[in-house]
Amino acid sequence: MRALRGDLPGAHRGARAIRERWGSRGYFEEQAGVINPTADDEFIDWFVTCQRFCASPGAALTFYRVYGETDLREMLPTIRVPTLVLYGASMREQMLDLAGRIKGARALEIDENFAIRFREIPREVEAFISARQVEPVPDTVLATILFTDIVGSTDRAAKLGDRAWRDLLHDHHMAVRRELARFRGEELDTAGDGFFAVFDGPARAISCARSIVTAVGELGLDVRAGVHTGECEVHEGKVAGIAVSMGARVSAAAAPGEVLVSSTVKDLVAGSGIRFEERGTHELKGVPGEWRLFAVDEA
Repeated sequence: MRALRGDLPGAHRGARAIRERWGSRGYFEEQAGVINPTADDEFIDWFVTCQRFCASPGAALTFYRVYGETDLREMLPTIRVPTLVLYGASMREQMLDLAGRIKGARALEIDENFAIRFREIPREVEAFISARQVEPVPDTVLATILFTDIVGSTDRAAKLGDRAWRDLLHDHHMAVRRELARFRGEELDTAGDGFFAVFDGPARAISCARSIVTAVGELGLDVRAGVHTGECEVHEGKVAGIAVSMGARVSAAAAPGEVLVSSTVKDLVAGSGIRFEERGTHELKGVPGEWRLFAVDEA
């Protein structure tokens, strides 16, 4: 590339040589001698074979022209990863210029002797990598969160008594778990009369929430449900983070028998045929900013 090599004298001669001589053993032997001045017969045979298989004369000429006409100098300052530039003495000026255009790049001159160079390269690369502290990769997953809970459960339990409430709660749990299984939701937690589950898609989570509202309604119970989609941290198979808190807060804002979703979910299911009614802008406890919430239209 011109950005790395500068304007090469004899570029036209190089193109003509490729056009006229590519594929001939003599041409490849000359190239092998440039790359490795100490090349033996075994290396030359290997190099000639590789070059013959790697490209046709036309493809080689096209690549040579693209290589010579591409200028990436304006892109180099955008590189934001640790960079090691290895070069031989004959390329010192150009490669130091390249390294200077990459923030924080390290430039290192290595021996141009082919045999020594290919021993030095792995050693220097390994040293460069091992000297840098590897940033931990966060374990996260994009998930759709569903929270449900029974409306007025405390008053209902007081009226029914412990045993009757326990039986009703058992039926409620069975109904919710049946719908979770049908819509491929994963139950993560059950706290008293509430469920916390995750789905791999918001449309399925909404459909499941609607079915839960209907199924539990047949037991004479009202539930509220909230759905949100976001990036969640994964800890020992459990999901956590702001997206989970958001899902819980959306659920808490829902009315009895209502499935409430965040604006994120509404946008993600655009085109699905699911209709919504706007419920205004809300401040959700523990969640930064204001959020527009939408109720799933059951019509």
